[in-house]
Amino acid sequence: MRQSTSEVTAGLARNAEAVCRHFLPNGHREGRYWMIGDVQGTPGRSMFVRLTGPESGKGAAGKWTDAATGQNGDLLDIIRESCGLANFSDVVMEARRFLNLPQSDPINEPVVRPSSARAGSPDAARRLFAMSQPIPGTLAETYLRCRGINDLRNAENLRFHPRCYYRPDRNRAVERWPAMIAAVTDLDGRITGAHRTWLDPAGFSQARLGKAPIASPRRAMGSLLGHAVRFGIARDVMAAGEGIETMLSLKLVLPALPMAAALSAAHLAAIHFPAGLRRLYIARDDDPAGDWATERLITRACKADIKAIALSPRRGDFNEDLRLLGIDALQSAMRVQIAPEDVDRFMEAAVLAGTKVVPS
Repeated sequence: MRQSTSEVTAGLARNAEAVCRHFLPNGHREGRYWMIGDVQGTPGRSMFVRLTGPESGKGAAGKWTDAATGQNGDLLDIIRESCGLANFSDVVMEARRFLNLPQSDPINEPVVRPSSARAGSPDAARRLFAMSQPIPGTLAETYLRCRGINDLRNAENLRFHPRCYYRPDRNRAVERWPAMIAAVTDLDGRITGAHRTWLDPAGFSQARLGKAPIASPRRAMGSLLGHAVRFGIARDVMAAGEGIETMLSLKLVLPALPMAAALSAAHLAAIHFPAGLRRLYIARDDDPAGDWATERLITRACKADIKAIALSPRRGDFNEDLRLLGIDALQSAMRVQIAPEDVDRFMEAAVLAGTKVVPS
């Protein structure tokens, strides 16, 4: 039997506290209200959700107001915001799943419900990053440690979402997987996009290297061209490469060197140069796409009067070098590839400070 949207809304209202405990777990009950920081689930007290009242109309259970922003809505809005959904059909599908109701034919539902962010937009990316949590103690931290990356002191642009939505294709149902969320930023530090790495909750394996057993465990959203996932603020010297794990691997042996992960060869070739940049290290992947991106980026750097130096891994990429050859081999390789003055500036200080990390 199919349930209309009004029937789903009424079902949520009858279970308002259970909805809040599931989708806003950082909040708590105070009398007739669930108190929380905002509709994305940030801890706090400015937003209150009514837990008792009629199923619809004035004073209905599930109605909420954020006193700090003036926003208000219902439990479907909470599901939409906490799960990072934009299509109304996906919101209703998740509500039915929560209420253990049969899924109805989406043709009977309204196609769109007003949303604060269009799917795949920079606003949606900022919202996803905001609703994610810091990575210490999460599966994302375990994933990176299993990739040999044990020092995450410069990884503020990485977060973790325990139930990040993944749609295999537009004709299949949305799935939920834990994910590492990376903020893509412009040169001013403004978030323009987000990158998702869905993770395997069953643990790390050499076959999948910790990524979820799905067709596309990595996807990006938002405005990406010219931008990157950044580790440190670049001034006169920086390093740029494709992958997040690649750049974090180099960060272990060059912790003071600002780095940027452009997420693909095409985006690496088009990365924006910060004002004042004089030397650019290109952490190339050892494949045809990596060769093309390196050549393109060297050409652009030369035209901008920036000295470009390609850094080459012994295997496929620098994370593979770290995992299979070890941090000492990676450090030795970087010592002879970077400029002599940068050895003293970015490497020796790290060794003297005792920040050298051995992968597990």
